[in-house]
Amino acid sequence: MIKKVKKLYKKYDEIINYLIVGVLTTIVSLIIYYGLVYTILNPQNAIQLQIANILSWIGAVAFAYITNRKYVFKSKSKNIKKEAASFVSSRILTLLMDMGVMFLTVTIFKMNDKIAKLISQVIVTIANYVFSKLFVFKNK
Repeated sequence: MIKKVKKLYKKYDEIINYLIVGVLTTIVSLIIYYGLVYTILNPQNAIQLQIANILSWIGAVAFAYITNRKYVFKSKSKNIKKEAASFVSSRILTLLMDMGVMFLTVTIFKMNDKIAKLISQVIVTIANYVFSKLFVFKNK
């Protein structure tokens, strides 16, 4: 049984590690977002909602770059500045996706912002993997 698990892990290690890192990144994002909207920002105010969203994004991207580079894609790139810039650029695209989902679900459709944030995180996590795999850490 343990050999089968190890074999499966070895075969799918990148996806498994990405899911683990993705969950941890989502937790970082949600802690920052919820911490802000439960303390100093009002999610019913469209501007404050987006401020909370952007600040949670910044914290999550910093965490995600370090963990994806080291544990998921095991990057050996010497040009860390270029790689990090590419990573941040791809994450800006998914930030815009996140902001759009939050705007539509909370501001337009009046959905609970906490539930909307969870839905948005699933969409963003999938898009982030695709962009990281195809554009950022493509030299693995």
